[in-house]
Amino acid sequence: QVQLVESGGGSVQVGGSLRLSCAASGVPFSNHCMGWYRQAPGKEREGVAWIYTTGGNTYYADSVKGRFTISQDNAGYTVHLQMNNLKLEDGANYTCAIGGSCVLFPDNLYFRGQGTLVTVSS
Repeated sequence: QVQLVESGGGSVQVGGSLRLSCAASGVPFSNHCMGWYRQAPGKEREGVAWIYTTGGNTYYADSVKGRFTISQDNAGYTVHLQMNNLKLEDGANYTCAIGGSCVLFPDNLYFRGQGTLVTVSS
């Protein structure tokens, strides 16, 4: 049974930092795209940052480039998202997910976590 367990969400003020982590277990393959998407109330789902676990190519939404960094360890089954200089518009539910293609992320997902809430206040 595949599980994606997220941690690290919470509340922070504008300009602050948070680090999200996602640990996957039971994934039946080793070459996959893993990352985070977010969705705020009334807004479309948005891919935030994702990484191809073989090779380590990373991808970011334009809105977070230069502020967020995705990294992996545990042979690609754990990813971390370091979020710096958070803005009000970064507040959303962040979900960790695994998909087969980084080109299509966050579409074509195979597995996803429960989500963790990030609240940014002024």
